[in-house]
Formats: sequence, C-alpha cells, structure tokens
Amino acid sequence: MSQDTPRDERQKLVELIKDSRIAMLTTRNEQGRLTSRPMATQDVETDGDLWFITERSSDKAAEIRRDPEVNVAYSSRDSWVSLAGRAEVVDDTEKLTELWGTFTDAWMQGGPDNPENVLVKVTAESAEFWDSPGTKVTQVVNLVKAKVTGERFEGVNETVEL
Repeated sequence: MSQDTPRDERQKLVELIKDSRIAMLTTRNEQGRLTSRPMATQDVETDGDLWFITERSSDKAAEIRRDPEVNVAYSSRDSWVSLAGRAEVVDDTEKLTELWGTFTDAWMQGGPDNPENVLVKVTAESAEFWDSPGTKVTQVVNLVKAKVTGERFEGVNETVEL
C-alpha cells in the first residue's frame, strides 16, 4: 500500500471489507469475458490485501494464472467496496492451515492438507468505497430530507490508492 494513502481511509476500507465477508471476485475467462463468482474472504490485511481459498484445478485459478488483473466487490446493507488488484495462486500449506475454518470445511473437501486446496492472494492496487453514515433510521431521515429539500443525499465516497 502506498505510504501516501491516509491511514483513516485504509482503516475504513478494511473495516468495510470485514463487515462484508462474501465478495464477488471478477476474473477474465479464456474468451476475454469478465466472470464474477462469490468467494468467502478468509483474511484482509491492514494494507487491503485479501486472502481466499479455492481449488487448484478451478476455472478461477486458471484464469488468475493467465491474467492476474482482478476486481473484488463487496456489498452490505449500507456500504459498497470495489477493489482492483493483482491476484496470484499461492501454494502455502502453513498459511492455508492458519486461514482454514469450519466455514471453509462446509465448501472445501479434505482440509488444508488436500493438495487440491490452495490460496488466492489479491494484492490491492486501488479501491473505491461508499458508506452511508449513521443507523438505518438516520439514513431514512436523510433520504426523506433530500427528497423534501431537493438537496442531494451525501454519503461517504472515497477512492484509495493502495
């Protein structure tokens, strides 16, 4: 992550990602088309780098090896993140064991010792996030206020170079 990125923006980005455990990972398939699929985020580092678990022989792993440019998108009830970066398939049993959990067991076979299970690390290059401030009640009040006054509803929108 760039040292020029303000710490508060990086922290906010990491918090928003942690609040939205499931991501949509977008890769480019053999025909050059963008393909998105849901992935469970196993870890997000303080610099915005992400870790996922997949199968070595999966289409997504092959697509990442062929073209490492990816996008990872998150959405929750009141925030959205779009992160661009470079992915790589990582064969590290120790790290895989560290990140493995009961949630992973539900989707993947054989545990971290299964040679078919590997990691995907996304090194973040940039991200944009949107966050609606306050509780749901506050958001509704602000939306109604915007409708009545004609003033634009302002949420938080930041672009972060990582």
